[in-house]
Amino acid sequence: MKKVISTSAAPAAIGPYSQAVLVDKTLYASGQLGIDPKTGEFADGITAQTEQAFRNVHAILAEAGMTINDVVKTTVFLADMGDFAAMNEVYARQFEGTFPARSAVAVRTLPKNGLVEIEVLAIKG
Repeated sequence: MKKVISTSAAPAAIGPYSQAVLVDKTLYASGQLGIDPKTGEFADGITAQTEQAFRNVHAILAEAGMTINDVVKTTVFLADMGDFAAMNEVYARQFEGTFPARSAVAVRTLPKNGLVEIEVLAIKG
């Protein structure tokens, strides 16, 4: 069974997509930018945007009845690979125990000219 997951604790979708879709025990979450859902504005700088992107990820996971520990795969998109170390420092603090599988790539631009976008795949186990 497919269920759309939506929460006001993360930014609303800015296009024709869902924040996340839950299929059985698997959550497919759309990429999260470092946008504060209360203001609609980006956090300032790569560290703050990464922290905010993860707050958005945590909110979506919670709405689906999951936690960050249910994440099995992440994809991190960076506007500048020079920001990798700062992003990675924030990233490492998000997880307890084992880390999920991850891809990290630099892209030409991100929506709204963000610095980082993080998407997750989670399985309730």
